[in-house]
Amino acid sequence: MSCTSQTLAGLVRDCSASLGGISEVYIANHGEIVGKPTITTEKVSAITMASGKYFNKYEFRANTANAVTTWNINNETGSKYTSTDLVLKFNRLETTKRAEIMALALADLAVIFKDANGKYWYMGYDEAVSMTTGTAQTGTAKADENGYNITLHDEQLQLPYEVDSAVIATILNS
Repeated sequence: MSCTSQTLAGLVRDCSASLGGISEVYIANHGEIVGKPTITTEKVSAITMASGKYFNKYEFRANTANAVTTWNINNETGSKYTSTDLVLKFNRLETTKRAEIMALALADLAVIFKDANGKYWYMGYDEAVSMTTGTAQTGTAKADENGYNITLHDEQLQLPYEVDSAVIATILNS
């Protein structure tokens, strides 16, 4: 007996340009989001924040951040979920960054990132995102990297949902 819970529709080849990379990242405490974000037509159409709480912008140099989502499927047990790792690099070791990264390491997070194609993606829909690894390095030579590298990890039932761009202005303190 086969499983057919979804209607397949097919996909048309996309001939438009597609760019790699991440240009923006916004992070909030997962507990400061009231309920789950609203999903309309497979997109996040609303996020309700607790009073006075907002997503914060994290800035980094171009071409230093990426996200990879992996499907985890075990046909023997029937388990199916996705895991997404968002890798961020912050140049230069300094106290302000150290303190913020320590806070990220301890927190339950919700994350939105904007890819280089202008699409926003939500991490933390079913469960909170957590920092799973990080390094702080000085480098050896003058041209070596000096800074922090962190990985934010998300495990969900679905792939990250796209966030309607109109939602972004409603969750930032600016």
